[in-house]
Amino acid sequence: MGKEECMFCSLEQNDDQEIIFENDTCLYIQKASEQKILEGSGLIIPKAHVNQVFLLSEQEWKESRELLIEAKAWLDEKYAPDGYSVGWNTGETGGQTIPHAHLHVIPRFKDEPYAGRGIRYWIKQPENKRTSSENE
Repeated sequence: MGKEECMFCSLEQNDDQEIIFENDTCLYIQKASEQKILEGSGLIIPKAHVNQVFLLSEQEWKESRELLIEAKAWLDEKYAPDGYSVGWNTGETGGQTIPHAHLHVIPRFKDEPYAGRGIRYWIKQPENKRTSSENE
């Protein structure tokens, strides 16, 4: 998928996505369709089409962090979450479904059915053990 087909490079083509904050190199966006289950969740994305987090420039890293701090303050005031899950999925096997780097910012609440289960919870389940590994 090239820049022309990328949903994060063409935000204006999707009414579901709203820019909440931005700086020179990055945006913090929310998708209306995700708010029903992941209340307050959003993404920090570089404005430039960068396929994965490992290719971010030093400025994009710095400004991603700045937006993360800004988004947290805004989310704390608006939703008063009890915690956060924050993370990057990189590569298809790593769970990245859109080939444009994006940092998930997900407020977490004590009354969620999966409260207390973080990003690694599902990955470290016995069912996820590799079937073949040189480290066995």
